[in-house]
Amino acid sequence: MDTPAPTDSAAVRRANLSLVLRYVAAHGPCARTEVAAGTGLVHASVTALVADLIERNLVAEVGAASSGGRGRPRRLVSLVPGRVRTTAVHVAWEHSTVMTCDLAGAPGRPCRRPGSGPFGPLETLAEDIASAVDAVGPPEAGVHHGRLVIALSGPVTERAQDSPGPARSASHLARLVADRLPGLPCPVDVVNDAKAAALAEYYALALRGGTVAYVKSDEGVAGALIVDGRVFQGSHGLAGELGHIPVSLDGPVCRCGATGCLTTYISTRAVLEEAGLGNPASPHDTGAALTELGHRLRTGEPLALAALDRAGHALGAALQSLTGVTDPDYVVLGGRLADWLPWLRPGIDARLAPRRGAFPACSPVVTPGTLGADAALHGALAAGREHILADPAAVPKGT
Repeated sequence: MDTPAPTDSAAVRRANLSLVLRYVAAHGPCARTEVAAGTGLVHASVTALVADLIERNLVAEVGAASSGGRGRPRRLVSLVPGRVRTTAVHVAWEHSTVMTCDLAGAPGRPCRRPGSGPFGPLETLAEDIASAVDAVGPPEAGVHHGRLVIALSGPVTERAQDSPGPARSASHLARLVADRLPGLPCPVDVVNDAKAAALAEYYALALRGGTVAYVKSDEGVAGALIVDGRVFQGSHGLAGELGHIPVSLDGPVCRCGATGCLTTYISTRAVLEEAGLGNPASPHDTGAALTELGHRLRTGEPLALAALDRAGHALGAALQSLTGVTDPDYVVLGGRLADWLPWLRPGIDARLAPRRGAFPACSPVVTPGTLGADAALHGALAAGREHILADPAAVPKGT
C-alpha cells in the first residue's frame, strides 16, 4: 500500500528532510545544487534542509569542489555515519546475537551470548535480550541511539498482552525489554526473524522488483514473501510461512498436530535424524552433528545423501504449491538450506520439472542466500536505520 501524501507543514518538512538525507547518504559528498537536482526540491529549500541536518550532526560540510567556471567553489556535504547507532538482537535457540551499525549501514562485529531460546516465557526472553544489549555497552558521547530491533522466530503480533502458543506479543516484549534497560534512550521494535532475513537477502542479492520467496531452515522452517521490495505480511502476518505446508498425506506427525508438514522433512532435527545423527538427549545441541553431516555429504556417505534427497523432494513439493499461488521470480534459500543446496537441488528440480515444462517462462530461480546465519541481524539493522532515514527530525539538534 502506498504511503499517504503528507498534508501538514510539519509532515512535509519531515518528508523533505528524509529526501535530502537519503540523497546525501547515497550520493555524498555532494553539493547542494546536486541535492536539489537529484530530489526535485528548490535550491532555497535544500539550503534550509541541509542546515537543519547539519545542526543535528547528520551531515557535515567536508570541503569544496570547483564549479567548473568563474563561480564560487561548491561546498560539499557528506553523511556523518557515526552520529547514529542502531542495535539489533537475533534470538535463536541456543544463543542471542547482538550487532550494531552506523547510519551508513556499516555493521560492527556480532557478539553472541547464551540464551534460552525464542519460545520460553517472555520475562526470561526479555532478560536474555537485555543481557545481550548490555554486553555491547552504551553509545559513545554524541552518538544518538536510534533503535533497538529484536528479531525472533515465530509469529510476531501487535497484541498488547502475551498469548498462549508460539505467538509473541511485540508491544509486550518491547515493554519488558525497556523495563530491564532503564537507561535505553530509544524505541524498541520486535520483528519476525525470517521476514527480516528475507529483506536483507533481497537487497544483498540485488533482486529488484517482482516477487521473491524466502525459505529458511534451522530448528524449524520459516519463510517470507517480498513483493516489489516490501515484506508482504498477509492478513495475519503469516504470508510466506512454508513450515506447515503439507507435502505428504501420510508423512510424519508434526508438533502442530498435522501430518506430513514440510518442517518434518527439512528442519535441522529432521535431517539429522534421517541421516542417523540425531541426539534425542540434546535436540538443540546440533553443532557437532551438523559438522559431521557436512563431512559425510562431501564424502558421499549414502545415508546422508539419502536424507538430503528426501528433504529436497519435500522442499520441491512445497515450492510447487508456493509457485502455483504466488508465482515468484526467485526462491531464496537461507539458514541450513543455503549450505545444503547442492544436495537438495536434484530433488527440488525433480519436483519442479513438470511445472517448468508446462510453463517455462514462469519458473522461479532457486538460489542460496549470501548472508548466512547473520541475515536476520542485517535485516533488523536495516529496519532500525530506516527509521532514522525516514524521520531525521527524531535526532536532536546540538548534540
